[in-house]
This record gives sequence, structure tokens and C-alpha cells, in this order.
Amino acid sequence: MLNSLNSPQREAVKYLDGPLLVLAGAGSGKTRVITQKISYLIDEAGYSPKEIAAITFTNKAAREMQDRVGKLMQGKSTKGLTIATFHSLGLQMLRAEAALLGYKPQFSILDSSDSYKIVADILATTDKQIIRKTQWQISAWKNAFLNADQAKAQADEDLTVAAAKVYQLYQQTLKAYQAVDFDDLIKLPVELFQLHESALNKWQRKLQYLLIDEYQDTNACQYKLVKMLTGLRGQFTAVGDDDQAIYGWRGADVENLRQLTDDFSKLKIIKLEQNYRSTVRILRAANQVISNNPKLFEKKLWSDLGTGDLIQVSAAMSEEAEAESVIMKIQAHKFEHRTKFLDYAVLYRGNHQARIFEQQLRNHKIPYTVSGGQSFFDKAEIKDLVSYLRLIANEDDDPAFIRAATTPKKGIGNTTLERLGEYASLHKISLFAAAFEADFQSDVGAKQLDDLLNFCAYINKLQQRAVRDQANEVLDDLLNTIQYEAFLYDSEEPRAAESKWANVMDFIGWLSKKGEANTEYGLEAEAKNLLELTQMVSLMSMLEGQEAGEVDAVKLSTLHAAKGLEFGHVFLIGVEEGILPHRESVDLGVTDPTKIEEERRLMYVGITRAQKSLNISWCKKRKRAGEMALCEPSRFIAELPKDDVRHFGNPFNDPEISKDFGKSKMANIKAMLANN
Repeated sequence: MLNSLNSPQREAVKYLDGPLLVLAGAGSGKTRVITQKISYLIDEAGYSPKEIAAITFTNKAAREMQDRVGKLMQGKSTKGLTIATFHSLGLQMLRAEAALLGYKPQFSILDSSDSYKIVADILATTDKQIIRKTQWQISAWKNAFLNADQAKAQADEDLTVAAAKVYQLYQQTLKAYQAVDFDDLIKLPVELFQLHESALNKWQRKLQYLLIDEYQDTNACQYKLVKMLTGLRGQFTAVGDDDQAIYGWRGADVENLRQLTDDFSKLKIIKLEQNYRSTVRILRAANQVISNNPKLFEKKLWSDLGTGDLIQVSAAMSEEAEAESVIMKIQAHKFEHRTKFLDYAVLYRGNHQARIFEQQLRNHKIPYTVSGGQSFFDKAEIKDLVSYLRLIANEDDDPAFIRAATTPKKGIGNTTLERLGEYASLHKISLFAAAFEADFQSDVGAKQLDDLLNFCAYINKLQQRAVRDQANEVLDDLLNTIQYEAFLYDSEEPRAAESKWANVMDFIGWLSKKGEANTEYGLEAEAKNLLELTQMVSLMSMLEGQEAGEVDAVKLSTLHAAKGLEFGHVFLIGVEEGILPHRESVDLGVTDPTKIEEERRLMYVGITRAQKSLNISWCKKRKRAGEMALCEPSRFIAELPKDDVRHFGNPFNDPEISKDFGKSKMANIKAMLANN
């Protein structure tokens, strides 16, 4: 099995004498190393599957890994093997140890819109920018492993001082709801292990070997968690690439790679430099651009896949012209090379750049998908159902209570909810608990109280069934009782209602399947009851939603969302100063070197997505705030190797070359048409 690996890959799989850092360049087969190492640990090194955890950043990466391990280990037991995201592993730990932190095991996981609402309530404002900034700041503090008191001590300007006060109240509110947010799924396990050595010892014994994917994307909190779990043994393999560290804005710290060399004196480093994805020209361009960044570790990608096509850099007169030119190139190239639409990707720095390309693709009836669009779990009808599930799992979850109690309407009006809310906050209890208090009940009309108590009693009934009955039966009864289908048809146009109901049916079917004991991705999975499914859904909805199967469509994606993917032919658009690099990194003429370095890594990620051809484009003029503004090509274009690039539509280049190239291209297409 190891014969299919190159020599550094093989060394990385077999090395078990201590902590290991695998520096894996783009397209160098890092997932292969991790999956083969899992198989090696079980087959050759005597580890039991339940002692191994492979940690990734996205559900998609975890699924791909599960799939590959399932195929590698066919016919052998993988029961108990953990392949999960950081957040799912954190969730497992919290679920098992909740009582030690004063939570019940069925705590709720709040999504970003729930926490936005809590922050908005605390700030008592509707100013979206202030709410978002505060929410982002709290998240950054949690990622840096700072509690509210530490944040307050560090706060140095009015906004951060105010945000630190909100942070304190926000955490108190979460605790009252028996809820955690996304960042808590990492922060709370670290707190748990600091406070309770017995819990730490238990998890260190349980997880004897860790494999961490995309290590350069870890934040301070995740690094602490890894360090605590691996303890003094340091039995782990971290796989990462400092050249692809593009999440600094989200709290990731590329310094964690360097920190490993300080914290683990016996750390071994193995470099994977052979690229199995791209042509020599594409890699030369990537290497030359990234060489302008200071290096943590020296490495140079190489490939034996041939020299490949020249990289094309085109200047367009406007955004419309750029979009039109890219779409025409895709059509011509597809016709000439008999490729599929899914071989093409249009990559950009910011979501706003996609709109004009979507219009052009629709005009030309070309199928496309957009990464980072609305997740399946963000749809209102799915959130409605999930609010019931969350409430069944944890009746103290106030945001879920309000949504479930009012969708569909059940005779519980705003006035009743307001009174309930006032009573609950005065007595520091949840809305659900307040409904059963005699003092509150005497203050509400008989009809309103009846409707409220009927609703609460129904939730209690579902709670009993949730641990006993099959998930799909409970869900079917729930939909019938609340008459959700009729509610959709009453409140929507028929076609919209039909599509929403179909989503609900998909969701129920998917949940029912998840509830059954089966082999999932070739790995053994145990049956889950409705409570376990609910926490899994809350987490999945935040990690990224359901992945659609591979469709034959052009991929539109931000550079951030494209990391880890590869495409035959890549169009990197809007490569201009102020877009890539982003204007915030070159703000007011004062260049922040660390921000420029991260933007350059983003350019590197864009270049290394391409397998066979790379087209880079920029606009000479672009609309900004309703006015046409002149644009400059990105500094990163000047960093490309001159001999590997051909420029088009750029006055600084010989127009004859461009014209000749265009003529020969046209002649090729005409010849092909004549032969058809």
C-alpha cells in the first residue's frame, strides 16, 4: 500500500517517534498522507481505531477523509475512529463533560443569527455595523482564549471597552439559555481541561494519536486544545502549509507553525514538495509570487506534469467587458477541447464580484454554482423545524422557544410573550420555566394561558418520545400536529410553498437516515436519537450545510472558499490594487506588511488551484460608489515570471503578439468547425 507514495510521503506515514510536522505544499497529496497514516497506525503500529482522532476544519474535508479511510480499510473494523472537525470534537467533549462546567448535556448551539440577536438586545440598537463589529470582536477574543475580564483589562479604545462589557452580559445570557456559540465549542473544552485534570487525563488516554489537517489555520484556542490533548507524549502529526495561511482575519495564526518548533523540541519536519496537480509554468508562477514573502520554512513546489500553456494576463476596459471576455473564453475553450463545464472555475477576492458573472452566465445559458451561497440550513423552513428540535433538546433555549411558539401561530400573541419575557428575566429563568410559574399564570388571560401551556405540554411530550422513538416517527407527528404544510401553502405562493415543503421532506429524510445505525462513508456509525441528531444539525448548519453532488457547472467561488479545491482551468478575475491586495491591506498608502503577505498567499492559493491553464484578468476602469474610477493592475501580476506570461489588451505589450495569438486561435476554431 505504501508503494504508491513518494519517499517523503512514505516517511511521514511511518514516522511515529514523536511529534511530526508535515509541510505539505499545494497539491502535494496531504490527505493521502493522513488517510494512509490512519490505516498504518491501525494495521502496523498496534493502535485501536478508537484511540485515533483526525481533525479537520470543514465537514467536506472530514467527509472526504472518512470516505478514503473507508475504502482503504475495507473489510476491517474502524469502530470508534474519530474523523471530525475541531468543532465536532469539541462538541463530543462538552457533551460528555457538560456537568463539570454547569451545563446539561442537551445544551443548545446558537448560530450566528441567534448570537447577533442577543448582542443587538444587549446593545439596544439596530445599527447593524455596530452589532456586527461587537459580535466579531467577541468571537476574536474567544479565539484568542480571552474571557470577558481579560478582554476588559486589554481593551484600549471606546469600542473595545464597550464590547468587553457586552461580552460579559452575552456570556451570562448564553449560560442562562444553557447554550453555547460556535467559538465556545473550542474555548469551553480548553477551560474544562484547565479546571479539571481528571477530564484531561481521561481524554488524553482516550485519544492516543492526533492527526491535524490544515494546521496553519488553527487559532490560539485550537492550538491550546491540541497541546493539552497530546500532552507530554506529543504523539501527533500536524499537516500544514505556511504559504496557504489565509485566515488571519478569522483569528488563525500562522505563527502556530513556528510555535510548534519552540514547544516540541523533538519535532521532526518533513516537506512534501512534489505537486501532482499543476503544470510546471503554473508552479513557477506560484513559487515566484510567494518568494516575495518572508519564509517560515523554505520549500519549492515542483511537478513532472509537463511545461503547460502560457499564463494569460488580460486587461479589460470595464467589469462588463471582463465578464464577457471570460465567458467567451470558457465557451471557445470548451468547444475546442471537448471539456465539461465543471472543469472551469472563476475565482475572485470578494462575493460582490460574482454578480456580473452570474448575469453573463445566465444570458449565455451556462450552468454555474456559487460557493458561499445560502446554505440549506439557512432556509427559513429548515430553521423553523430546527427551532422545535432545539427546544425538544433543551427547553431553556429562549431563541428557539420564541420561533417555535410563533411559527405557525398558536394563539400565543406578542403581549403574552412580552409578559413572559419580563417575568423570566426578572426571575432569571427561561421562558419555558416561567410559563409554569403561578405568579405569571395569574397575570395572563385564561385563553392565552391555555394556548401557552398546551404548547409547552406538547414539547414535554415530544421530549419523552425523542429518547424513546425513532426520529422519523417523532418528526412526522410533529409536522402533522403543527400542520406545517398547510401553514406554508397559506403563507406563500403555491410554487414557493411547494419548493419549501420539498426542502422540509428532504431534511426529514436526511435526518431519518442519519438516525439509523449504518456504515457511513465506509465507517461504522451508531444509531442516533433525536437529541443527538439535533446537536449534530446545529453544528453542521454552521460548518457549511449540505454539500450538493458534483454537477456539470462552472464554479464561481471566492478564493477563500476555493482553498483545497482544484480545477482544470482557472480564471482569476479582478486582480487589481485595492481588490487583490484588498484595499484594507494598502489603506491610506500605509502598507501593513503582514496584511500584504496574507493577500499574497491568497494570490498563491488562486494560482495553485489550476491544473492545466490559468487566466488572470484586471480592469482598467471599474465602478466605485456609482462613479467610474481608474484601476491599476495588482502588484502580484508584476511578480509573475515574465517568460511564462502572455499579456493581452495591455498597452505596455507588443500589440502584434496579441493579434497574432488571437488570429491563430480563431484559425484553429474555424478548422475544427470545418471538420465537424
